[in-house]
Amino acid sequence: MRRLAQLRPGKGSIFTSDLTVNEFLLVREAGFRPLGLVLGSSIYHVGLQLGRWSKNQEMTTLSQAMYHARELAMSRMEAEASALGADGIVGVRLDVEFKEFGNDIAEFIAVGTAVKADGADPGPHGHWRNNKNKPFTSDLSGQDFWTLIRAGYAPLDMVMGSCVYHVAHQRFGQVIGNAGRNVEIEQFTQALYDARELAMSRMQAEAEALDAEGIVAVQLRQHSHTWGSHTTEFFAIGTAVRPLRADHVIDRPTMTLSLDA
Repeated sequence: MRRLAQLRPGKGSIFTSDLTVNEFLLVREAGFRPLGLVLGSSIYHVGLQLGRWSKNQEMTTLSQAMYHARELAMSRMEAEASALGADGIVGVRLDVEFKEFGNDIAEFIAVGTAVKADGADPGPHGHWRNNKNKPFTSDLSGQDFWTLIRAGYAPLDMVMGSCVYHVAHQRFGQVIGNAGRNVEIEQFTQALYDARELAMSRMQAEAEALDAEGIVAVQLRQHSHTWGSHTTEFFAIGTAVRPLRADHVIDRPTMTLSLDA
């Protein structure tokens, strides 16, 4: 809180940012002023859940743990941004790292640059906060953020969905029967398909709750973490957006001619 107090506008302090020079300049060009680096952390004990050896199934206890831990980190980062009076957070990174002091203990950390609108038009909403009255969050790069604003869209929030899924093992007879053959392993196909669908549908549900028009820059990540080869997490994340105006026309790109020999 003391560090954030020093970063508040009007205190004569410098801002901090993890944006590159190009990103910083483009964010300023888009009409936003960086206030300071904000972060949220949660060191979380991920519980235990047993799955049947030969059954495809979601590990709901683990899914809930992975989602809740990320949500804690994100909400603490947003609280720091609110303390600075920020309108949003750009360039957010959301990382997970399992610690050496326990295979079932992980740190979830969210880091980004809090920004304040400085001439940017929020459109018919009249403000940049989302419908939950929280600063918007976005994992877009500074370049993509600038393009989004110039094209007439505004970020609402980072939306995410998580699904930890146990993929059934093949029985010995299946392994022997498939030896030397080109054949689809249907139980594996169905398991991974179902897990991805669950993660995606949960992300989409968050965007719908924000009254978003869509989600951009979606990433669908897969990690086994420490659970072994047959239990894996599918994590979907993207930036929900809303329109700022009816047209979405941006300037044509200009040609740059290098003078290097």
